Amino acid sequence: MKVGVYSMQKVLYQGDAESVTCVTAVGEITILDHHEPMISLIRKGLMKIVDREGQEHYIRAESGFLEVRSGNEARFLVEEEKA
Repeated sequence: MKVGVYSMQKVLYQGDAESVTCVTAVGEITILDHHEPMISLIRKGLMKIVDREGQEHYIRAESGFLEVRSGNEARFLVEEEKA
């Protein structure tokens, strides 16, 4: 699926991915290829993106929104956790 993760300052991840795991308002979810369309809040936690080569990418999110769109695309707008 095509995945884009954005903060107000920069692009955090953009590319194809096998899966994205994050904490939402209803708990932790994993989004896979051809997931049903949805919109949700993102809660504080560690996002894990597994790309097509199996490499794992991690983003610490303070909060945000996610949108899974038809056409096998997921977009995330997050506030990065302060280090």
